[in-house]
Amino acid sequence: MPIPSSSPGVERSLLRDDVYKRLRNAIVDGTFAPGEQLRDLELAAWLGVSRTPVREALLRLAQGGLVHTQPGRSTVVSPLDVRAIRDARDVVAAMHEVAARESVAALTEDHVTAMREANARFAAALEARDVEAALLADDELHGVLVGIAANRALEAVLEQFTPMIRRIERLRFGSLDGRASVAQHDELIRLCAAGEVEAAAAVAYDTWHSLPSTLD
Repeated sequence: MPIPSSSPGVERSLLRDDVYKRLRNAIVDGTFAPGEQLRDLELAAWLGVSRTPVREALLRLAQGGLVHTQPGRSTVVSPLDVRAIRDARDVVAAMHEVAARESVAALTEDHVTAMREANARFAAALEARDVEAALLADDELHGVLVGIAANRALEAVLEQFTPMIRRIERLRFGSLDGRASVAQHDELIRLCAAGEVEAAAAVAYDTWHSLPSTLD
């Protein structure tokens, strides 16, 4: 069959993803507080879109544990539940362990430099108590290994569950407790540069698995 000259599906996909990311970020940064009710009509008006991509986004957010929703009934922002965050933590830590194991052997000096620069920005952001900048730098640092691994299944899992633990990381990175991550990053980078695959994978896992200490 002939290929259509237009591609409305692509535009719709981009719109859907943008709505999802904006709602996800609003939950992670606390714009929408735990327990707050989310109404698709109000969200659609706020974002300037129809209700359809909002409803689709809410379903995706529910899959990641950020909201509780029932079709035709209320949708509320999920509470900061210790068990749910620890479950997400365990999965995310395992995925970063896999990413390190799959990517360390392929690292170049440019990759290592990018990780060092990201950690420097991370440390500076913590000193300035700039949580947004700290999270961005943290994403960039770990994103080097995830990007090299190029494992689509791994990326999909991280996309689904990382936002859950980012909510608690905002508390961690706003406190002195977050500074321990700088040293963990330094050790991860050292092992990556030395090509020590298994040791780097273990540190990558521990870096994420240490997160819930702020909940105890």
